[in-house]
Order: sequence, then C-alpha cells, then structure tokens
Amino acid sequence: MTEPVLQVIIASTRPGRVGRAFGEWFAEIAREHGGFRVELIDLAEVGLPFLDEPKHPRLGDYQHQHTRDWSATIARGDAYVFVTPEYNYGYNAVLKNAIDFLHNEWHDKAVGFVGYGGIGAGTRAIQQLKQVVTTLRMVPVFEAVNVPFAAKSLDAEGRVVPDPERTAAANAMLDELARVTAKLRPAS
Repeated sequence: MTEPVLQVIIASTRPGRVGRAFGEWFAEIAREHGGFRVELIDLAEVGLPFLDEPKHPRLGDYQHQHTRDWSATIARGDAYVFVTPEYNYGYNAVLKNAIDFLHNEWHDKAVGFVGYGGIGAGTRAIQQLKQVVTTLRMVPVFEAVNVPFAAKSLDAEGRVVPDPERTAAANAMLDELARVTAKLRPAS
C-alpha cells in the first residue's frame, strides 16, 4: 500500500495572517509523524474566485480551468487538515468557498482541524466546519489542535513557539487521522 497523502490546507488569506505559520508548523509535525506524505496547500496561493461554476459540483462537469486544477489537487489527497482562523464565531469565507467548489473529491476521507483565534481558540469555527464536512461524507476525527490567543504563540520572526501540549495534540490527531484513513482508503 502506498503512503497516504495528507493535505494541510491553510484557510486564511488575510494580509498579516498568522495561519501560514500554524500551517507550516503542523505540516512539519506531520512529516515527523511519518504516517503520511504531506502536502501544504495555501488558499492564498490557490486564489480561487468566488464560486463561479454554473453546474452543481456533484456532477464534476467543471467549466473553468481553476476548478479542474483544484479538483485534481484535492483528489490527490487521502486525508486533510484544515488550518482555520475563527472569525466572528465561525470559519472564514475563503475556506467555505474552497470546500464548496468541489463535491465528490472530498467523499470518504478523514479530516482534522487546527483552529486558532482568541479566547475561543478556533473551537467554534471547527464545530461549524464539522457540520459542513459531514454533509460531504468526510469523516472528522475527534482530536483537534486549538490555539488560544494565537499571536502569543509566535516568536518575533512569526514562527510557532514550541509547546509540548500543542505538539501532543497534533500527534494525537495525526494518529487518529492515520487510523481512520487506513479504514477508509482502498488498498493500493
């Protein structure tokens, strides 16, 4: 069986964002974990327009090259981790748009979450995302990484400061993602 692909998707595109730092941190932890081949995907670089496909995504009849490219990227993944900010008690519109562009590509795949924000630590964003991903037949794992007061978790260069509890949470989530992915993924 080939090594499963874990796609770490950075949701924030806001100028001055801290999401890239948390995405890079988590991707490095995932590489060290060894259960996946890790791809880091930054929605700021993907640059999808607001949903512009005329047909429902479940049909897979994509009219635009950016959608076909996004479809090919996501279809490569066997599991995902959304690195999401919490804005106004929810997740950001860019992530919702990226999810809604596709349908079948997400089916029957495990998903985990790294949430960050203020006192809520991204928890409410993650809870809302779980409703969305289950509708797409994704399997969210219970374990998550929640980062309260996210800016305080960065050093002067904008890198994530090592924290044993956060690292332990990341590894627990990766263990569960690997377990669930093995059950969902056909032998190859």
